[in-house]
Amino acid sequence: MGESVSRNFIERIIDCDIESGKNGGAVVTRFPPEPNGYLHIGHAKSINLNFGLARQYGGRCHLRFDDTNPVKEDMEYINSIMEDIRWLGFDWGEHLYFASSYFDQLYQWAVDLIRAGKAYVDDSSVEEIRAARGTLTEPGTESPFRNRPVEENLDLFRRMKEGEFPDGSKVLRAKIDMAAPNLNMRDPIMYRILHTEHPKTGRKWCIYPMYDWAHGLEDAIEGITHSVCTLEFEDHRPLYDWFIDQLPGVHHPQQIEFARLNIDCTVMSKRKLLQLVTERFVDGWDDPRMPTVCGLRRRGFTPESIKEFCDKIGVSKVDSTVHFSFLEFCLRTDLNRRAQRRMAVLRPLKLTITNYPEDKTEWMEAENNPEDANAGTRLLPFSRHLYIEQDDFRTEAPNKKYFRLAPGKEIRLKHAYYIRCERFETDNEGNVTEVFCTYDPQSRGGWTEDGRVVKGTAHWVSAAHALKAEVRLYDRLFTAEEPGRRTGNFLDDLNPHSLEVITDAWIEPSLAEAAPEEPFQFLRLGYFVADRKDHSKETPVFNRSVSLKESFTKEVLGGSQTSK
Repeated sequence: MGESVSRNFIERIIDCDIESGKNGGAVVTRFPPEPNGYLHIGHAKSINLNFGLARQYGGRCHLRFDDTNPVKEDMEYINSIMEDIRWLGFDWGEHLYFASSYFDQLYQWAVDLIRAGKAYVDDSSVEEIRAARGTLTEPGTESPFRNRPVEENLDLFRRMKEGEFPDGSKVLRAKIDMAAPNLNMRDPIMYRILHTEHPKTGRKWCIYPMYDWAHGLEDAIEGITHSVCTLEFEDHRPLYDWFIDQLPGVHHPQQIEFARLNIDCTVMSKRKLLQLVTERFVDGWDDPRMPTVCGLRRRGFTPESIKEFCDKIGVSKVDSTVHFSFLEFCLRTDLNRRAQRRMAVLRPLKLTITNYPEDKTEWMEAENNPEDANAGTRLLPFSRHLYIEQDDFRTEAPNKKYFRLAPGKEIRLKHAYYIRCERFETDNEGNVTEVFCTYDPQSRGGWTEDGRVVKGTAHWVSAAHALKAEVRLYDRLFTAEEPGRRTGNFLDDLNPHSLEVITDAWIEPSLAEAAPEEPFQFLRLGYFVADRKDHSKETPVFNRSVSLKESFTKEVLGGSQTSK
């Protein structure tokens, strides 16, 4: 495959710019989050793209907070965004910026537009402005304040800045074209009055710039060369260019749009995510069921798996939906290489080996990771009394293809011996409470002198040595591919089984040394991570990151997922 085929359309644009000498061959990108929520997986794609392009071309990527709406902004969000970006493996170095640092310059530029007759103060209400905007097929109606004299506009705008007028009483609008086919060009609002404290500037300002007015000029101030954003800003590009073009001598970045990330069985609207948190459908922004970066991190996703996912889905100009199972595939692939293997029993059933000495303990050697030759081995205690999974035993074998434990059946205990079930006991309700087996002393390590082979293998822990743990089994937060499509309310599609908490799981003793955020593969059960908030040596807590294979599609959606 030739280089031109493998490079995405943004890379091809940058290649042409460098070849032509545009921007002196420099590549300066930026990631410009609004600090009004936590980052989600869609933002991770943008972070990976913008920081990745800067790294690829030897340029730089700025982190700039577009803090132009103090009503919804908070330092909590600013700190969380910086932490998430660093965790993903990117660093902005000295290039940390805030839109609020440019408020003085933006104000002066607004004054310049007023003087040039290209902006005016409008006393109309937001509702009146919206009603006069027109439609896609009908032109808008000019405001009765559109032709105010320049000096009057300058005076009113100054008085707006000085706090003379109440919220909502006046706005500053650009004077462009109320009949423009693009509705964004129909005299858009540049400033509104907000008498509220700003996280960075305090009470200095009571007028705040709108995103469309501020964003392109922030890019210009910072010398951004390629302003990469998602497709919903494509219709805003003419306005982005118009504002910069009205200010002679100002650097003009190039805005480039790409398709945003959509994932099935997921919502990524900040409004909806905030609703999930505030109405307590989830346990905070970092709930492992959330698509937030901090939620994915707590679930056990690695930075490498997220970046690999972003790289593999690529960059295009066409909206599409990616299956969540593909994100899980990237995590499995990464954890298969890095996660050490351990044994845990989530739903314990007591197993007694009747011919094994009561006071004997053996230490079985077990590999830590068959995919990593340098991972080494560990020792597992083996004794007369064990725990196995309830699902690994049946009171009678259902058919010849059943290879787990049942009366008269022989299986292999992983890293230990062959055992044969002799009998079992039940309680008054018929539930199996204990299984009694015999073991073959000659089968240690999984082989025998007579060469017989058993097809069933079970994991286990020694009852005398195992540690009790809490294990949280997470699944998709929604059962529908497009939450809310059927009823109009995304909450109707919440998955009632998205979390199961097991408080009486048993884990092998080596897991006492597990550190928060350390990943493991629990043999035959999936990949798990020590919870970064609740886990400790005294109270082990593990989250299931992902199962060993995809099961959600078949069990919940009935195999209905299709490519989109």
